[in-house]
Amino acid sequence: MTVRQQAGGRIRVGFRQAVGMLAPYVKSRLMAQIKAVALIIVYLVLFQTLILGIPVARATVIAAGLALVIVGLTFFMEGLVLGLMPLGEVIGLKLPQKSVLPVILVFSFILGVGATFAEPAIGVLKAAGASVKAWDAPLLFLLLNRYPDFLIYAVGIGVGIAVVAGMLRFLYNWSLKPFIYLLIPVLVVFSVWAYFDKNMMFLTGLAWDCGGVTTGPVTVPLVLALGIGVCRVVGSAGSGSAGFGVVTLASLFPILTVMSLGTLFVGSVPQPMSEADFFKLENRQATQALFSHPDEMAGYAFLNAAPENQLAFFGGDRDGMLAFLREASAEAKVRERVFGPEADALKKWAASQGTREQQVAVFGDIEASTRYAASASALPERLDVFDLLARNTRAAAQAIIPLSLFFILVLTLVLREKLPRADEILLGLVFAVIGMGLFNIGIELGLAKLGGQVGGKIPSAFKAVELTDQTKTIHDFDPGVVQTALTQKGEESRFFYLKEKDRLLPLPFNERQYNPETRQYTYVPTRGPLFGRSDGLGGILVVLLFAFILGYAATLAEPALNALGATVEDLTVGAFKKSLLMQTVAIGVGAGLAIGVAKIVWDLPLIWLLAPPYLLLLFVTAFSTEEFVNIGWDSAGVTTGPITVPLVLAMGLGISTQVGVVEGFGILAMASVCPILSVLVVGLWVTMKRRAAQASVPSGKGGTTP
Repeated sequence: MTVRQQAGGRIRVGFRQAVGMLAPYVKSRLMAQIKAVALIIVYLVLFQTLILGIPVARATVIAAGLALVIVGLTFFMEGLVLGLMPLGEVIGLKLPQKSVLPVILVFSFILGVGATFAEPAIGVLKAAGASVKAWDAPLLFLLLNRYPDFLIYAVGIGVGIAVVAGMLRFLYNWSLKPFIYLLIPVLVVFSVWAYFDKNMMFLTGLAWDCGGVTTGPVTVPLVLALGIGVCRVVGSAGSGSAGFGVVTLASLFPILTVMSLGTLFVGSVPQPMSEADFFKLENRQATQALFSHPDEMAGYAFLNAAPENQLAFFGGDRDGMLAFLREASAEAKVRERVFGPEADALKKWAASQGTREQQVAVFGDIEASTRYAASASALPERLDVFDLLARNTRAAAQAIIPLSLFFILVLTLVLREKLPRADEILLGLVFAVIGMGLFNIGIELGLAKLGGQVGGKIPSAFKAVELTDQTKTIHDFDPGVVQTALTQKGEESRFFYLKEKDRLLPLPFNERQYNPETRQYTYVPTRGPLFGRSDGLGGILVVLLFAFILGYAATLAEPALNALGATVEDLTVGAFKKSLLMQTVAIGVGAGLAIGVAKIVWDLPLIWLLAPPYLLLLFVTAFSTEEFVNIGWDSAGVTTGPITVPLVLAMGLGISTQVGVVEGFGILAMASVCPILSVLVVGLWVTMKRRAAQASVPSGKGGTTP
């Protein structure tokens, strides 16, 4: 097919030629995302399957999710380059020329808030609440479950304030150091105070992790595009600090706003208490504040509490509890309020977790419950594809479209400028929505599940872990098939054979796992401790080494680090080599992840791990040059990419669930502070080395100025 010239200078290209031209471009974009994802995914899978010896559950679904992550990120990054970033650059260039300072600052604030909503990883915070128990950390539960949108708003406001401060820095050429000297002591003192409040203490890890979530692929490019445009207008685009520093501010201010949000709600929630006390009637007025409706709290009790505490929720009235279940079974509206929108949620709960009398209340008789459980276990877990697509597409549109419309309105109404390359920008916005929707689905099906699985299995290195995803439920179990074996010491061990396809599997028999009323036997296999004795140091060291290698390798694979390294080498005229910076940041992230995992395993207070390095950073910052302060503090931003954040958060929550701690936040916070410290320390060494080399050159013999 030939290429023909059309009127107006446009060239008409045939379909086959268009595909031939686009294929290499698409391939290069896909390969870039595959390279960023492949290393960390392969490492996690190999560690779980080869080192821990545990297969990946639902591997097909996870693989499909990871493929969607790659495709989604490809679309999203292309949409960002074609659509949002050109708008940011044009507005950044024109706004200082045609507007007054207040307008610039208002626009900057709205940009920061809108960019936060558009961050792909921000949705992970909303999903993190499932692992937090309401009685252990009421304030954290409230913000993650009842008011997750308030949490996102607080993060967005923090980023908005940060962008405003960054624009003022660019306009007036302010140093980053005063902001650090002000913010870090305030945050440390705030966190130390929070440590002595049982509710605020559990919010600290989430608040510091929010600083890492904000510096993703949307916020950083958009803010930098705006900042570079401002720098060009005010004449500082060529300075060494141009474009640097905003990432640091966007990491610190959200911590402050999330902690402040916690102080607003801390007086309205009860103190942490035992599960039994939480559901007692005398505490109902306080505990009900964590839920939007009494029926919602009833559902939480059924799904999460022990049977005796479920009864306590109804004031010990067994007949009242059973009548409530019968009503929920008959009334769709009540059932949805209690157990959620899934049609079979009540039946699934009753068949798998309910007592005999609860099963009778839901199904009418125990035989119907047994038949339902048998039929449900024989069917593969269903995936509502339509709901998945609709929910995530809607969320992507809500994140991208308002921000895009705001940009276009500012450009056309405030700046009176035409939309440059309108067709290209609109195509980019469509790509961004499609990409973010696919990426969110990929996180839900792939990244979050893989991170949660690995996190839940890692503790098997040093303790016995139940493999709940390998649970086997046997219906119509006959205790007569149980046999007895003898150990070498003459001890009896009971077991039976289960025929699975063409294999006979010997399974241990535990009397406590057999329900004679329903004739069901539930077998949950265990694994570990694999290295050393239970809760021994050997297995924990293996876990910490795993975390270090994960952080080190994942950081080196970040494309943003490669770009940062090249920029730093240019700014320092080769004194701080690109390879040196990459290794320094990667080692810092690896050490930070290891410390963050240690915090969860040993249930250490996060503030005592964060305060020393941040206070040390104040002194190191004071002795560092402005260029290294900007570089060092911004280097933490490249460690929290859209792949790393969901995986690390899910992994931390998985570990915390297995080791029995209240919350698993704080890993991202440690992975942010350690590379800052490592870069600034190496920066001091590079500076001293450069000055020594300059001092050794005799005056007038070609020496360079520092």
